[in-house]
Amino acid sequence: MAVEDKNISYRMYLVAFAIFMMAVAVTFKLTKIQWSEGEYYRKLAKERTVKNFVIPANKGNIYSADGSLLATSIPKYTIRFDAVAPKTEAFDKNVRSLADSLGKLLKKSSGELYNNLRKARANKSRYFLVARDLSYTDYMKIKGFPLFNLGAYKGGMITEQKTVREHPIGKIAERTIGYERKTPNGSLDGKGIEWAFRQYLNGKDGKVLKQKIAKGQWKPIRDVNEVEPQDGYDVISTIDVYIQDIAHHALLKQLRQYNADHGCVVVMETKTGKVKAISNLGKNPASANKAADSTYFETTNYAIAESHEPGSTYKLADLMALLEDKKIDTSAVFDSYGGIITYSGKKVRDSHEGGYGRISLARGFEVSSNTVLVQAVYNSYKSEPEKFVNHLNNFGLNKPLGLPIKGEGIPYIPQPDSPRWSAISLPWMAFGYGVSITPLQTLAFYNAVANNGEMVKPQFVSEIKEWNKTIKKFNKEVINPRVCSQETIDKLKAVMQNVVKKGTGSKLYSKDFSMAGKTGTAQANYAKNGGTEKHYISSFVGYFPADDPKYSCIVVVHEPNTSNNNYYGADVAGPVFKRIAQKIFTDAPSMNEIKNLNQKNPQQEKSYSKYYSKVQNTKNIIPNVKGMPGMDAIALLGNLGLNIRVKGTGKVKSQSIQPGQIFTKKTTILLELS
Repeated sequence: MAVEDKNISYRMYLVAFAIFMMAVAVTFKLTKIQWSEGEYYRKLAKERTVKNFVIPANKGNIYSADGSLLATSIPKYTIRFDAVAPKTEAFDKNVRSLADSLGKLLKKSSGELYNNLRKARANKSRYFLVARDLSYTDYMKIKGFPLFNLGAYKGGMITEQKTVREHPIGKIAERTIGYERKTPNGSLDGKGIEWAFRQYLNGKDGKVLKQKIAKGQWKPIRDVNEVEPQDGYDVISTIDVYIQDIAHHALLKQLRQYNADHGCVVVMETKTGKVKAISNLGKNPASANKAADSTYFETTNYAIAESHEPGSTYKLADLMALLEDKKIDTSAVFDSYGGIITYSGKKVRDSHEGGYGRISLARGFEVSSNTVLVQAVYNSYKSEPEKFVNHLNNFGLNKPLGLPIKGEGIPYIPQPDSPRWSAISLPWMAFGYGVSITPLQTLAFYNAVANNGEMVKPQFVSEIKEWNKTIKKFNKEVINPRVCSQETIDKLKAVMQNVVKKGTGSKLYSKDFSMAGKTGTAQANYAKNGGTEKHYISSFVGYFPADDPKYSCIVVVHEPNTSNNNYYGADVAGPVFKRIAQKIFTDAPSMNEIKNLNQKNPQQEKSYSKYYSKVQNTKNIIPNVKGMPGMDAIALLGNLGLNIRVKGTGKVKSQSIQPGQIFTKKTTILLELS
């Protein structure tokens, strides 16, 4: 019995000791949590109930050279309701009036809204959706509605703001204006001016403190932000909306007429390199099998990115090298040998059957004779091909232009010391085959001739501005101060003017305005639909006026319909060039409405261009917003730094400060809406 009692005592002591040790451990842990780890757990608890959320800054606007808006940020608002926040008395007193006001604004049944609000209250919903994608005007109205006018905590109104990037002139030049977006893996990516100049456009994000009110739902703690977002700077592009409109529609018309696959056009200011217009249109895959009514979109920046064999437009480099080395003069005579000559078993043919007989080098260039130009180059450089290739390299044709817009195509010129060099490399280069170059690189070279030998870098942005203050200016950038002698330049200008007067471009000639340039037609082979098919690349590049060039221009059209045997550069690309020159110098300027070509989304087909007046570069002149939707007018004027007061709903009927008047920042303008 004593032994059993003793065993029981041992067990009791053991249990007591275990309890004591557990108490010590608990005490130690509590002490550690309180004093050693307390700060960490308090911070963790706070982070899980209260934390800062990023408020994206409004991006700066992108303007055209003439002050038109190309891209701007429009605020959009989502309104939710914390049905638990209001006191019972306040809720019961105001819920019917709130439902009536919302019903009128949102064009919904006030009875249904009343029942939904009551239901949200009964279910203790902390995040009931009231409306999405509201304009600033509608947001301000809702903020003043019964119950919601009591504020976030007493009235339960939850506001979420986001900004949407809009292109007021529609889809025109969309690929060059570009975008910035977040990829599926969370990284940022983009294209065009938006991406290249994002460091200026994006501004600095703000912060708002929110409290967790339900699973995955957060509500702002205060009506003011912790850190206010700072708007980005504005970017003034070199694009001229009037010239852009001309170029876009001239290209579009030709693509449709020839049912071509895609094409591009660039218009550049000769002396400065400022790109005044750039259009890149590709066929909608869904309409690829349709005829001339196919729809075209800005999907790829072909002018910058697409490096391909240029064909006969490359012959200008031949002539420049030959004249610089004084290997031959433009008066030298060649036999075209019936339009066919052979090099290493490969035939070089003229497009004109039977050739051109005996003609001068100048005439050979004007009629784009492959046999004449190939003979001139091969006979002059066959024993020293590196000398010819070095000229091409020195002309800048072997390297990219170094544009700020990413995705520039890489040019290719075979080098004599390369394994890819062969017996036909030199003759083939002479008529634009075996080499590769982008349309914009070709244009920069031709522009150098128009600019008396000075090669300038194509420029897309002229300055960065904050309000009416210039932050940074982008001046002309010279790539090569002199690509060749003035003597050579004068001869090249003469033969290019004759191309239009009496050569392959004679159909383009007009006595009303002078042009100079070169046609090009390249035949390419590529894999398509499981096989190898041939297609043509039609181009025209030059400048106008011929005697005192102000603009240079290139037009390239891929895969024009060949059924009528009209796929040559003069027939397909040339008319686009002429239309642009003609409209710029002979037509009175007019701002045509620009249609949104994206047929996939009919809601986006309406162009904003009819609503937006030109906003001058100085940005301190009141624009005309009459007839514009209230949301857009508020966003536009807000971006200019004005304080806006609004009366009514709908479109702008009148504005208190008349268009054209000068204003200062924070000036108040009253808009009356119909």
